[in-house]
Formats: sequence, structure tokens, C-alpha cells
Amino acid sequence: MSSLLIHLRIVGGCRGNMNVNSKKRNRSKWKWIGLAAGVAVLLLCVASSILFGAVNYSWGLAWSAAFHYDDSVNEQIIIRTTRMPRAFIAAAIGASLAIAGALMQTLTRNPLSSPSVLGVNTGATMFVVVGAVALKISSMHTLMWLAFLGAAVGALIVYMLGSIGRDGLTPLKIILAGAAMTALFSSITQGILVLNKQGLSSVLFWLTGTIAGRSPDMLMTVLPFMGIAWAAAWIISRDMNLLMMGEDTAKGLGQRTLKVKLLAGLIIVVLAGSSVSVAGPIAFIGIVVPHISRFFTGIDHRWVIPYCAVFGAILLITADLAARFIMIPEELPVGVMTAIIGAPFFMYIARKGLVKS
Repeated sequence: MSSLLIHLRIVGGCRGNMNVNSKKRNRSKWKWIGLAAGVAVLLLCVASSILFGAVNYSWGLAWSAAFHYDDSVNEQIIIRTTRMPRAFIAAAIGASLAIAGALMQTLTRNPLSSPSVLGVNTGATMFVVVGAVALKISSMHTLMWLAFLGAAVGALIVYMLGSIGRDGLTPLKIILAGAAMTALFSSITQGILVLNKQGLSSVLFWLTGTIAGRSPDMLMTVLPFMGIAWAAAWIISRDMNLLMMGEDTAKGLGQRTLKVKLLAGLIIVVLAGSSVSVAGPIAFIGIVVPHISRFFTGIDHRWVIPYCAVFGAILLITADLAARFIMIPEELPVGVMTAIIGAPFFMYIARKGLVKS
């Protein structure tokens, strides 16, 4: 009788494990399906960005511009040199800002964290404005490194200010530190532009965040850095899952938390700095997209990171498309559109009381 009971328990346990494994496989299958659907929507958005604007183009013309380019056809020149780079730049920057936001929210344990909120974007912006206006630097490579440096300085200062006190780094303190440094960097930037009105006209449109008029060379300069940072973000996704359980728990399980935090911080700086160096400070992508991604995937960063990349690209391309049609033939900077989308979302999260001290 006892052996029969033992046998039944073993069989029951095996069936339970099989059910759990089956549920996990089903969840993974649906996540793969969702990611594939997101990629399909992204491709549709890229195609729409190329085809539609103040002047609409046909599929056949776009195909010819991509694969049978004829530089004697004005429409193909516009598609090849303006519309295509614009779509790809929007996709790359949207993906970068969304991934940076997801890492930052986990690193700070704060759902409102993003490069635009915690002074990273404004730090990069200030350094670029100093270089372009005060130092008369026009080299894209030099401005890119200045943006990286500004992003790193902004992130470091906010982290240090947020860590002051006995209780160390807390979500509320880091938001307050980020808000203070964002205001400071913005004030310095505006002061420089007020003293140099000639420089103001050259960077004003860029300061609002825009991808219009950006050349393919600008994307190619930063794309290798973005690509390495995207891959690194996915590689450390398991470590971010562990860090999300709490620093003490992560240390108890053998994780070198300082190493993981430094690597995640470096990835955030590279992604934010490269994005600002090309398009200026585009806000709220890093707040909105990680929450949308977690709604579909849960908290596993192995899925959150790729979903953020796809959804971030979709959101910025869609915002850019909307910016073209609101004031035809004029167009709004894409940074204005992302603010219109992201500001209500920011207030919604704050009202829910998700930010705790």
C-alpha cells in the first residue's frame, strides 16, 4: 500500500511538472508571437514613414529607390537621402531610449526613471550646446563624444545626489535629484543661448528634439555604439532580473552587483548620449515604452529588452509621422509629439503612487 502511495505521488509530481513546463512553453510561444507581430508593425511603420509626408510616394517608386536607384530621378533622391534615413534614425533612437529607460527603471527601482527625467539627456544636451555654440565645434564625431561625456556627467551627479543620506539611494530621492539637475542643466543651456543669439537660431530646432534633416552619416557614426549597447543590454538581462530582487538577495546569490550596475550605467550613457547627439533631447520614450513592454512580457528582462527595442522604434516613428501631418506644410519637432503622448502617462504613474520613498 505504501509503495502504491509513493508511486501515485511520483506520478502526480511528474504530471504537475509537465503542466508547469507546458504553461511556460505556451507563455514563451505567445511572447514570440507578440514579438513577431511587433516586428511586422515596425516594418509597416518604416514603410509608412518612407511613403507618406507632405508629398506621398508609391510603393513602386520606393522599391526602385531602394534597389534600383537612379540619381537622375528627383523623387528617388528624396526617398533615398531623406525619407529612408529619417525612418531608420527614428527606429534606432526610439529603440535606444526605450532600452535605456528599462535599464534605468530597474537600476533605480523607480517606474518614472528615464534618461529624460534623471538629467542624462539634459546633461548631454548642455555639453553639445557648449561645443556647438560656445566652442564652434561642427564635427559630428566630436559632438557625439561631447554628448556621451555630458550624459555620463549628468548620470553620475544624479546618482551621487540621490545616494546622500543614511538611507542611501531611494526612488524618491533620485527623482528629486534628477529633477534638480535637469533644471540646472536646462538653465545653463538657456543662459548660453541667450548670450549667443546667433547660436540660438542654429540649435533651436534641435533643442526640441527632431530627426528631420538628419543625414545617413550621422546615424552611421553612432550606430556601431548603439548596436554594441543593444547587445550588451540583452546579455546582462539575467543579471538585471536578479538585481530586481533586491541588492542583498542578488549578493547572496553570488552576483557582483557593483559590476552589473556600472555596466548597466555605461549602457544607459551610450544609448542616451548617442541618441541626443543625433536628434537632441527626445523625452518620455524611456518612461512609456518599458511599461507597455512589461504589460505584454512581465518583468523578465530577456523579453523586456527586445520588446522595448521594437515598441520604442514603433512609437518614435509613429510620433514622427503624426508630427508631419498636424501643421502641413510645416511640421512639429518629434520631441513635441512624444511629450504630448508621454506627459499624461507620466502623471498617471505618479497618481497611482508607484513612486515610493
